[in-house]
Amino acid sequence: MRRTPALIVGGGPAGAAAAIVLARAGAPHLLVERSRDTGDALCGGFLSWRTLRTLAALGVEADMLNPARVTRVRIIAGARQVEAPLPAPAVSVSRRRLDTVMLAHAIAGGASVERGVTVRAIEALAARTADGATIAADTMFLASGKHDIRGVARPEDARGADPTLGLRIRLTDPSTARLVGDAVELHLFRGGYAGIAVQEDGSVNICMAVHRSRMQAAGGPVALLRTLGDALPRFGERLSTWDGGAPDAVANVPYGWRALATTCRTFRLGDQAAVIPSLAGEGMGIAIASGAAAAAAHVSGEAAEHWQSAFARTVARPMRAAAMLRRLAESPVAAALLPLLRPDLIRISANATRIGD
Repeated sequence: MRRTPALIVGGGPAGAAAAIVLARAGAPHLLVERSRDTGDALCGGFLSWRTLRTLAALGVEADMLNPARVTRVRIIAGARQVEAPLPAPAVSVSRRRLDTVMLAHAIAGGASVERGVTVRAIEALAARTADGATIAADTMFLASGKHDIRGVARPEDARGADPTLGLRIRLTDPSTARLVGDAVELHLFRGGYAGIAVQEDGSVNICMAVHRSRMQAAGGPVALLRTLGDALPRFGERLSTWDGGAPDAVANVPYGWRALATTCRTFRLGDQAAVIPSLAGEGMGIAIASGAAAAAAHVSGEAAEHWQSAFARTVARPMRAAAMLRRLAESPVAAALLPLLRPDLIRISANATRIGD
């Protein structure tokens, strides 16, 4: 059995942020990441102005991720469209780029990282890996993202009776990037929505959140995309260069779930702490902020149990705001309500769904 004072399970933005803070403080730790090479996780590439401030405090500047800025939000429902400037410039970046930069920065700062280590189960601060080894810790940082680990998994009922599925396609034709420009787009439709933005390599990332009932009624993810492309002119225009291939998918996303408490000196980070509806564009903000804040709490001697309940209170307001906006976005009256949106109201909504510094 190996032992470490602090074990970080997961090398995504939450885990990397925690490792950066622990390394800076000289706090002994080990980060384990299941992938040997950085992949491109589903969605999660919008970084708000507040998240950029948090990253800068960690030593990761926005230009390291994408020199271009997202300056506007464009909301589209049916044939109707409204547009407004964001409260401040944001960034769209692929998860491959974000994860690579953050983990490299953590390692350069002295973080202890091992890749290719898959944790299968966690029990009483002991992590059992795929090769049968055990890593024991005095403190655990659970940063496994959407992936639940046996022994510390989120509850099944968090997914609801009609769970949400995440779909993602990536388009590389420059004509699609020109249509989107420097905006982040939200395309609204009954039972779901799609977010679209141009990433650092010029590709267009289309991420969708769809209720399972809507996708089943359409006949599957490919059929749903085709149906929406035919029914929604502007969305269909964005899909015009899609090759018809199956999208990447993740099932049963528990939007609205929060870890109200934790046990046994385990800090829950990112999606293991709170899952905000993706139309808010704050999933990465929660991941990075939770990783940095939990590590700072650990360094200061704060108990994980105390920090977790405080963090749950911190994210409650933006998550409630995002849940309300999601209900409106997915409703049949979304198109009718769109003309009521004014730039000031859009800015208020954008700020209301931020986690804060």
